[in-house]
Amino acid sequence: MAVKVSLRQKAISKNRQSLYLDFYPAIPHHETGEPTRREFLGLYVSNPVKFKKRKDKNGNEKQIPIYDTNIKRNIIIETDVKNILQRAEKIRQKREDQINKPEIYTGYEKEQLRLKQQGEQNFVTYFKDLADKRKESNLKNWLSAFKYLAAYTEGNLKFADLNEKFCNEFKEYLLTTKSNKSSKTTLAQNSAVSYFNKVKAALKQAYKDGFLTYDLNAKIEPIRQAETRRNFLTIEELNSLVKTECNNPLLKSAALFSAITGLRFSDIKNLMWGNIEYISNEGYILKITTQKTKSVENIPISEQAYNLLGEPKEPTRPVFEGLNYSAYENKHLYQWIGAAGITKDIKFHCFRHTYAVLQLSMGTKITTLQKMLTHKDLKTTMIYAKVLDQTKREASNKINLDL
Repeated sequence: MAVKVSLRQKAISKNRQSLYLDFYPAIPHHETGEPTRREFLGLYVSNPVKFKKRKDKNGNEKQIPIYDTNIKRNIIIETDVKNILQRAEKIRQKREDQINKPEIYTGYEKEQLRLKQQGEQNFVTYFKDLADKRKESNLKNWLSAFKYLAAYTEGNLKFADLNEKFCNEFKEYLLTTKSNKSSKTTLAQNSAVSYFNKVKAALKQAYKDGFLTYDLNAKIEPIRQAETRRNFLTIEELNSLVKTECNNPLLKSAALFSAITGLRFSDIKNLMWGNIEYISNEGYILKITTQKTKSVENIPISEQAYNLLGEPKEPTRPVFEGLNYSAYENKHLYQWIGAAGITKDIKFHCFRHTYAVLQLSMGTKITTLQKMLTHKDLKTTMIYAKVLDQTKREASNKINLDL
C-alpha cells in the first residue's frame, strides 16, 4: 500500500505555524523504529492577520492572506511564506518518492539520506548508551561525564550540530562549572580532564559507527592534566606497616601486595587464582586483563609477593576474596597507617605510587616501569620521575651547616 504524504501546519507561539509532514498509513520512526504519523521540518511561516476577498479571472472569489497592514512589510512576509511553502513542498515530494519509489534514488542519494537521518539523532542519548556498557569505576566516570554533558546540552544535541566550536565551548564549561558534589567548589581540573576524555572517546566511536562523517575527535585538543602531588611511602615506612597490625588483615595483605607489584586496586580485587602461573627457572607471573586499560598483560611478581597471597585455591576463586574498598575499609586503612606512626595522607592507590617511586629510586629504567605499571603512554610514567626528582631536591635541603 502506497503511503500518502501530506504537508500540514500546526499553530505555535509568536503567531506562527510549524510545517510538518503527515504520513498515512504511519511509517517507522528513523530513530526509535516506532510507527509515526508526523515529521516536523523545522520550517515556520507567519499567520495572516486577516484575509481579503478577491476575484480571479474566472470570477471565482478567493481569500487572500494579509500578513501586515503595512504594504511593504506585507509583500516581504508574503514572499517569504511563499518560498518556505515551496521548499516544504519539495521536501514532501521527495519524502513521498523515497518511501514509495526507493528504486529511483542513486546510491549517493541514499547515502546522503542515511547521513541526514543519522545527523538528526541525539548524541547525548548515544553517549549514555556507551556509558551503560562500561563497568565498575569506569562506569562511574562515564556516568559522571554524562551528567555534565546532559546539563550543558539540556539533554539534546544532534550529531549534525557537533563541531569543534561546540567541543571547545563544552571544554571551557567543564573548566569553569561548579562540581556536582558541592556548589561551592569548581570542578577539579583533573576531573574535567577525565570527563572531557570520555566525550572525545564517544566522538571517536561515533565516527567508527558512521554517525559522524569525519574524525572530529582528532581535531579536538584534550584538557591538560594538572600536576598533582602523589603521596608515597619510603621503604622504612613500608617495613613499619609490615610490623603493624591492621584490623582488616585482608586489606593489609592487598595493600602490601600493591606496594611490591604496582597493581591497581581494581586488578587486585579481580585477581583469580587461575591468573597466577609459575614458570620454571623464571618464577611467578600474573596473566591478567587490566580493568582500566583493558590490555592483556603478563606481569612478573616476586616470591615475596606470591607469599602474601596465602594458600592457593581453585582457579575460579578470587585471590583476595571478600576484598572491598568503602568508607568502612578506609577507616581500617587510616587506623593502620596511623598506628605505624605515619602522618602522610595515604590512600590505597598510594601503594601503587610507592611501588613506582621506589623502583625508580633503585635504578629501574623508566621504560621497564612503564610496562610493569601497564601504562599506555610513557608520559604517564614520567610523572613518577618528577616525583623522584622533587624527593631528591627535598633531601638535598635537609642538611644545613651553621656557616
